[in-house]
Order: sequence, then C-alpha cells, then structure tokens
Amino acid sequence: MGTERLYYFDSYLSEFQARVVDRSEDGLRLYLDRTAFYPASGGQPHDTGTIAGEPVVEVIDEGERIAHLTTAPVAAGPAVDCRIDWTRRFDHMQQHSGQHLLSAALLEMLGVPTVSFHLGEESSTIDVEVPALAPEQVAALERRANEIVASNRPITVAFEDAGAARNLRKEVDREGTLRIVTIEGLDRSACGGTHVRATGEIGPVLIRKLDKIRGNVRIEFLCGMRAIKRARADFDALSSAARELSASLDDTSALVAAQREALEASEKARRKLAAELARERGRELYEATAPDASGLRRAVERRSSGALDDELRALAQGFTSQARAVFTAVVEEPPSVLLAVSGDAGIHAGETLKRALAAA
Repeated sequence: MGTERLYYFDSYLSEFQARVVDRSEDGLRLYLDRTAFYPASGGQPHDTGTIAGEPVVEVIDEGERIAHLTTAPVAAGPAVDCRIDWTRRFDHMQQHSGQHLLSAALLEMLGVPTVSFHLGEESSTIDVEVPALAPEQVAALERRANEIVASNRPITVAFEDAGAARNLRKEVDREGTLRIVTIEGLDRSACGGTHVRATGEIGPVLIRKLDKIRGNVRIEFLCGMRAIKRARADFDALSSAARELSASLDDTSALVAAQREALEASEKARRKLAAELARERGRELYEATAPDASGLRRAVERRSSGALDDELRALAQGFTSQARAVFTAVVEEPPSVLLAVSGDAGIHAGETLKRALAAA
C-alpha cells in the first residue's frame, strides 16, 4: 500500500496522526499510511521531527512508499502522533518558493533558463544556462525579486493532467497528473516540494555570489531569516574591518584597495632589495672562496627545506657573475637542485645537471 502524501495538499501541516503499516526488524525504519514528512527530492532536503516522540533523522522516497528513519524504535499502537520540525520546514519553504521566484524572474528579464536547484544547510543555489552575468544584471534581478516579494502575490497549488497543462516554465516529459505550483502572474511550474502561501512569506531575497560551473553560472542566494542573518554577519564583518582601518563603512572598500596597492608596491621594492642584497652576498662569497687546483671557485648552499626562490637565484647570479665560478644549491624538501656557472667556467650547466641526475 502506498503512502498518502499530506504535504502535497498542505505545506503548513506540522502535526498529524498516522498508522504504522510496516517497519524494519530493528524498528528504526517506519512506513506510515499517511505522512506530512517531506522526503529529500527535487533539490529540497527531507524534513525532521518526531514520531511518537522519537526523533526522525531521515525521510526517503521509495516510489510508492515513504520510509521514516528514527533514532529509536517507535512503540506499537493503533496510531502514532507525528510532529514536523516547523522551523526547518518553513525555512525550506521560503528557500524553495524563493527559487521559483528567482528562476521565473531570470526567464522574464534575461531569457535565462534554470538548469538545477540545490537547497543547502546555510545557502541555496541555482545553476542557470548562461556563460556569465554582469553585476548590474544581478542587482536588477535581486531588486525585481524583492519587488515581487513586497507585492505579496498568492502562491497556489493545483493538480492538472500533464496533457492539458499549459504555460509551464519548464515543459514536463511525462504523463499523468502534475502538481502545479503557481506564483500569480509570474510562474507556473510542476513541483512536488513545499511552498509558502504568498510571496511576502518568502521574506527578503539576497543574492550573495556567482560561480562558473561547467559553462553555466551558479547563483548562491538566501531568503527570509537566512538572508537577514547573513546580511547581519556581513555587516558585522565589514564594521570590524572599518574599525581596524579607522574608516567609515562607505570608505572601507576604497581604503582596503589603496592599502593593498601600497602593500604590493612595498613587497615589490622589498623583493628588489632582497635580490640586490643576495647578489652582493654572492660576490662576497666569491671573494671568500679560494680557487681549486683547476682555478675554479666552487660554492655549495645546502638547505633542509624551502624552495629555489628568487633570493637563492640572485645569490647564485652574484657568485657566478665573477670569473671561473661554479655555484650549486641543494634543497632537501622538496628535493631540488640548482647549478649555475660563469661563462668562462668551461661547463655546460644544463647538460652537466642532466647527466648527474640521470646517473643518480
């Protein structure tokens, strides 16, 4: 026997009674005759809550039936009291209705279709079929979405035959009865998820960032209390940065950019001075190194870790800028070696190093 899906008809139903019609041997997997628990589907996570007081940790759509996974066996009885975690449910309703709104606005304003939707624990994303979106397009989209929220348009659910359903945002390639979620004057979409009754209940819509994913754009957004909490966190972070810089919020961005430019210029000057100092050390090392029997002056620099950086190369250049000089640098981790020679040393550095490495 299939499970009657109460959430299809009333997204606001948070308490109900049901009969346990089947269970696993350990009693942790329950099947009810009817349920308001939403199973993970269509990018929306499952509900949580309790059945007969025992926590529900997962809800799985198995086709005809819905499985409810609990942390402890549920006591047998003619009926069990079920309770949805309403805070989690309503949050999901806000995000999912917000996704419909954004997807419809994207199609209305830019002709951009939505490819996929994911509702996460902290934020939600939609992937849209466009290579890029300009900042002014994103700002206009966010403004339009919030205008629709403020207009408090009704969001309704109806059931229609797939063959007769018209004007859907995305055509559905299947037969039978479709559950159609409609935002008045804006959107009609086949959807099995839970939604708010009007756009005003979505709350503020905040578009936070864009990422490029496989030729498409992924839009991260938040609705309702998620948007308010994130905006507050962003404001607090910006305020903290402003205090550290002794600047106003409006001036912080420009001041950070100016300080970054100054820091980059300072770092460039530091690297230049460090290289000049290393070259001078190389020349001093040359003067302090006695020539061998063949008249070559040889120096070896050993380091346990690090890299063959610009300063080490400058040291080698300073040493080998003098006559008949050979400079070798060895780093143990990561294993690396540098060989530099003066033009009159009679040694081909590349070929010599290649033969030595091949032999090793």
